[in-house]
Amino acid sequence: MTTATTTYFPTAGTRLEGDLVLPPGAHGVVVFAHGTGSSRHSPRNRMVAAELNRRALGTLLVDLLTHEEEVEDARTRDLRFDIGLLADRLIGLVDWLGAHPQTRSLPVGLFGASTGAAAALVAAASHPERVAAVVSRGGRPDLAGPALIQVRAPTLLIVGERDLPVVELNEQARNAMTVDAKLRIVPGATHLFEEPGALQIVAEEAGTWFATHLR
Repeated sequence: MTTATTTYFPTAGTRLEGDLVLPPGAHGVVVFAHGTGSSRHSPRNRMVAAELNRRALGTLLVDLLTHEEEVEDARTRDLRFDIGLLADRLIGLVDWLGAHPQTRSLPVGLFGASTGAAAALVAAASHPERVAAVVSRGGRPDLAGPALIQVRAPTLLIVGERDLPVVELNEQARNAMTVDAKLRIVPGATHLFEEPGALQIVAEEAGTWFATHLR
């Protein structure tokens, strides 16, 4: 029986609201790091999460900023682009999964979108013994800085064909990484993969990647 829990998760000195779903016989769990201006309720991430659940992979969708931090003003606006802060919170969530009875034996994957992908790569570099795979959707791996070449987890970079600046950044990242890094360009897709069938390709590619590496 699939278990779904909505609660607050302690991490990096704060508590973040999130949804943990564990299907029967889960053989891994994937933490989602959304991009700027998005949330754990993003229909794009929810669609990918549903595909992962169908493949017996658990998912943890968390708002990486608190309700107070999400309020757009001069003090908090930069938090959405604070890769170090977001990565620290992801690392805390990975640690929480490693201590929780239901998930401590499961390998962990990270799925990052936009700036969340940079945070996911930094977190993966920090925890090579716990993070077994990474998928980036329309991500900004360049914002991971020197952590990019320290990543040890197999990484899949998915980019829309028409998202030209991001395609170039991901090509550079793929060439710089020293692990199994693949670049998948979705034909005709833009940054948000809103074109018919584009997001389904993302979900299927991510599902296959995590199903292969989270064992």
